[in-house]
Amino acid sequence: MSSDASTVLPQGAGYGVVIGIGLFFSAFMLFLTALQARYTPYKPSNSEEFSSASRSVKPGLIASGIVSAWTWAATLLQSSAVAYKYGISGPWWYGAGATIQVLLFAQLAAKLKLNAPNAHTWLEIVGVRWGTVAHIVFLFFGLATNIIVSSMLILGGSATVTDLTGMSTIAACFLIPLGVAIYVVAGGMRATLLCDYSHTTVLFAIILTFVFTVYATSPKIGSISKMHELLVLAAAQTPVEGNAGGSYLTMRSRNGLIFGVINIIGNFATVFNDQAYWQRAIASRPASCVKAYLLGGLAWFAIPFTFATTLGLAAIALRGDPDMRALSPADVSAGLPAPAAAAALLHKSGAAAMLILLFLAVTSATSAELIAVSSLLTYDVYKKYFNPNATEKQILRMSHYMIAAYAIFMGLAGLVFFYIGVSLGWLYTFMGVILGSAVVPIALCVTWSKANKVGCIAGAIAGFFAGIIAWLVTTSTLNNKVINVVTSGGDFEMLAGNLASIGVGGIVSVAVSLIRPADFNFDLTRAINSPHAHVSKKKSMEETPDEKVDLDEKGGSQSPEVQSVSEVVGITDETDLDIEGLRKAFRFAAWSSVALLLIMIIIVPLPLFFAQTVYGVRGLSAWVVIGIIWAFCSAFAVVIYPLYESREALAFVGRGMVKDLFGGQGRYKEPSQETTA
Repeated sequence: MSSDASTVLPQGAGYGVVIGIGLFFSAFMLFLTALQARYTPYKPSNSEEFSSASRSVKPGLIASGIVSAWTWAATLLQSSAVAYKYGISGPWWYGAGATIQVLLFAQLAAKLKLNAPNAHTWLEIVGVRWGTVAHIVFLFFGLATNIIVSSMLILGGSATVTDLTGMSTIAACFLIPLGVAIYVVAGGMRATLLCDYSHTTVLFAIILTFVFTVYATSPKIGSISKMHELLVLAAAQTPVEGNAGGSYLTMRSRNGLIFGVINIIGNFATVFNDQAYWQRAIASRPASCVKAYLLGGLAWFAIPFTFATTLGLAAIALRGDPDMRALSPADVSAGLPAPAAAAALLHKSGAAAMLILLFLAVTSATSAELIAVSSLLTYDVYKKYFNPNATEKQILRMSHYMIAAYAIFMGLAGLVFFYIGVSLGWLYTFMGVILGSAVVPIALCVTWSKANKVGCIAGAIAGFFAGIIAWLVTTSTLNNKVINVVTSGGDFEMLAGNLASIGVGGIVSVAVSLIRPADFNFDLTRAINSPHAHVSKKKSMEETPDEKVDLDEKGGSQSPEVQSVSEVVGITDETDLDIEGLRKAFRFAAWSSVALLLIMIIIVPLPLFFAQTVYGVRGLSAWVVIGIIWAFCSAFAVVIYPLYESREALAFVGRGMVKDLFGGQGRYKEPSQETTA
């Protein structure tokens, strides 16, 4: 089957990228996993290493993983689509509206390390604190979040591949997760983070290439002043409804602001409810988890902001150009302005770069979802309800099975949404309607001792139904009682559902907790998978009473036996849990994340919104230059800094490889196995 004449690249290019690059990265990650197993103490055959990277990852790599996991297809496609619809306000509201959640999550990461340092999932904390009913209710929200996120990844990725190459959408839906599942099964969480790093590196390189093409070298645009001229001309021909002067060069955009509110609410759900972000907090070192999330959030902002300010605006500027395809509303909703602009600017090379960029974004986020769902299904379904006494081998095997099963399910979910006519844009604005109600209860469970169990469960359920009812009623009222995919996807319809969901969920949870406060001291959650529990269980099975080890319950020094057990199971060493340090980290996270929230959501955009200014060349220049500088700083933070902080580990692995090459024994040996001279 040949490609459609309208596609920029041949169909073989689509299969080449999806299969070829997918398998290349799988082979590369398998190689890195083999190096890890041979030259480091971390073995992916250990279930704790597989699911949480032994809770030992440094902040730079965690930050890189956060950037990669949060860079979905929607990050690149939908941000450019809102830039195409609303002008320069779109990139700001997309970037800021999805950055603050990661920044605020730094508080939850600090509380996680304080209140449940050895948990595998956030649902373990819910189950221990509030019981089985709450666990099942929030398990629904957790898995629903992963399914919606995964569907968006597959929808966005397959739509772009099909648009650029004519590749079968069905094939794209199933082949995209295939290569990812291979290396996730082989290497687990650490392989996922290493893959995230490699993808993030390539991602920044391609984004900066597009930036300098649009604003420096392209004969079609080539400068900020030319971009400004073309945007003014486009607004004169087709004024933007709700924008000041109908211009694309203003922050005064009514629909842009509405999108910003929807974006903020929906992304709270897909961060706070998604095990992928908890998993990175779990994998991080206690002392540096806050730093990782603040660094990752600030670094991520540059990706949608700079990318959409480049290709989203370029898609507007190039309207009428012979190489620029005409975009229908359905194309815009599917997120196709960016691929169309890339193809118009650089022809086949631009389309190929865009295809690789989207593929890497989709697969890195897919790897995060695979390991996240695997953890939920293994620890919160299999181990909790079917086999509470599961052995290490059984847990690891079940983790592998769940990754493979969910990779297939992702393809099916994307295909279902594709055939019922649900686009990436529709799903992106809808996610907060059904997921937003769980945001506040989940945050309260981990952070607030007074949170009332009944109130939080009731809030999550009531908010869920309130969101759906508000969405449907608003759709019916504004569209003459016609409810379908088209009418239900409007800005006001989605806004009503999003606000009702998170609002009712939060109000009910907090109100009931204030009226009937609980009194929970988190001792039970701190005991989840604690070193003491592991040791006590082993001692009771293997030793007589007078052989028991004396444990220092205040986190002091431990006997060699206790330390060895901690190392074997990959749980947090108590010497790493500086309680006062974590409390200070939480306070720092609270102040800094709230300050950044106010700056990004209120202090910067709202005065610009009310000023109704339409920017000239100098204003657009400042906007673009800020984005470029931010992108370079972000690239340094998540590409260069992780290499610097891992320099000793890289040197250690390098020495081992050199020894093996020259006939020595480079394999890592446990200290007890080493011989002395």
